Amino acid sequence: IEGLTRAGCRALTLGAGREAVGCFKKALLLSRDTASPQLRRACAFNLGAAYVESGKPKKGLEFLLQSQAWEGESREHSEGPYFNIGAAHEGLRDFPKALEYFGKATDCDRAAQASSRAGTRVQMGCCYLGMREPARAARCFLDAARTYVTAASPEAAAVALSRASGSMLQSRRFRAAEIAGVLAQCQSLCESIPDPSLRGKIYNDIGIGYSQLRIFSLAAESFERALALCSAEPDRRGEAALLQNLGAAHNALHSFGTAVGWHRRAAALHSALGNRRAQGQCFGNLAYACSRLGNHEAAAENYLHALQAFRDAGDVQGQWQACEGLGAACFHLGHPQKAVRHYQEAL
Repeated sequence: IEGLTRAGCRALTLGAGREAVGCFKKALLLSRDTASPQLRRACAFNLGAAYVESGKPKKGLEFLLQSQAWEGESREHSEGPYFNIGAAHEGLRDFPKALEYFGKATDCDRAAQASSRAGTRVQMGCCYLGMREPARAARCFLDAARTYVTAASPEAAAVALSRASGSMLQSRRFRAAEIAGVLAQCQSLCESIPDPSLRGKIYNDIGIGYSQLRIFSLAAESFERALALCSAEPDRRGEAALLQNLGAAHNALHSFGTAVGWHRRAAALHSALGNRRAQGQCFGNLAYACSRLGNHEAAAENYLHALQAFRDAGDVQGQWQACEGLGAACFHLGHPQKAVRHYQEAL
């Protein structure tokens, strides 16, 4: 049983959920031949936690409940299952029940490590998001971030702050200055993150947050930092999105000459990835930048490319916007009849 338990824990650490379930299942079967109810409960707990980790919360909950102390037995040290039972209910989207168990875990974890308490607060934040209560979720994530900082876990703190800022923006109950402060704190922790992929993702999230606050200079700076970290990754969808975000940020800053280069790179990469809708958005942004630079011929050409891409993707709103832009470009080029035709098509 001890050997199977060690093998199961090692498999979970390596992300081999199915292998872990197999080890813990064998251990539980063997434990039934022993005279120790505590051992049987421990094996049931391990198997339930592995099922939850493997994306099977219903099956996991069944074994986690078996791991609870029976009536009349000591319930000492029973805080461990509370978190996992909460995670199982969260996986089943029973968020109120999940919060109940996470609350019990928090009550039992007073003497636990700070990182453990912070992890429970993160899960509670996720539950509140599932219940569409982003303001309460934000407070959970902020509380978790503070605890992670105290526990000297800057990577986890940055992730919690990133989630907090997104929830704050979603709730609309926080002042812009508060949200900007959280984004700045998150950015200050980013350099402490050793994983370049995670660091790039958080920089991108920070850029999106600043964009929603309409602080486009800081948004562009964050997107450029993220781009430098993700350009070497094999999956280039993140790079394409960053190029698109950079172009949009420079459009908002009225630095249209710089924006044109980002739009072209983004459109080319989206084309290579086969994402026609995103490519259409890039062509539309490129056309707008060209029109603001006074190059209405290039604007008309790119609006045509955008229109075709949106037609291929079945994006009706995109087609309408492209037709409207094309009408304006034709008008500036001295083709009023074509302009009227495109405006009518937009209608």
